[in-house]
Amino acid sequence: MPEPGLGSEASGQLGAVRQISLIGLPAVGKSTVGRRLARQLRIDFADCDALLEQRFGCRIRDFFEAEGEERFRDAESAMLEELVAGADAVIATGGGIVLRPGNRKLLHERTMCVYLKADPQALFHRLRRDTKRPLLQVPDPAARLTELSAEREPLYREAATLEIETRGRSLQMLVDAIVRQLPLATARPDGPGRTTP
Repeated sequence: MPEPGLGSEASGQLGAVRQISLIGLPAVGKSTVGRRLARQLRIDFADCDALLEQRFGCRIRDFFEAEGEERFRDAESAMLEELVAGADAVIATGGGIVLRPGNRKLLHERTMCVYLKADPQALFHRLRRDTKRPLLQVPDPAARLTELSAEREPLYREAATLEIETRGRSLQMLVDAIVRQLPLATARPDGPGRTTP
């Protein structure tokens, strides 16, 4: 289950929003940013993909091949619902979590949802030797990343409370940018709104 934080000092910062979720393309840094953010806020960290692999007892790629994408998306949605209903946490999601309307609604309404934006060509350099992500095991993964970006950009934006451009920012700069937005995201009477620092 989620990696435990060090305390509950962030409860006042989180306000009515009990979870911070991170969305974006594969390899954009959701897990890395999420783990550092959770440590800084002293709350739990949950990596959806890692928790699903624990539940499956195999790699996501192997589950995809054996059971198909639809079964994977069912399990992914169930995991998201469990995490959002749980304790205060930073949740790193899989890149395709936004494909289902129910997930987008849950992320937007029940979490402070942070869209980490990145150029797909820059991400390709991190992923060119990747063998884990099933949707990128194709002859031209660079082209596939560009396609995924075009397909998912409006879905990420629909779910997002906050959009952050990752280019030119260090890990700590990204974490600090999210922390600065916490008071704004939790103060809105009508729920989260969109800001792009």
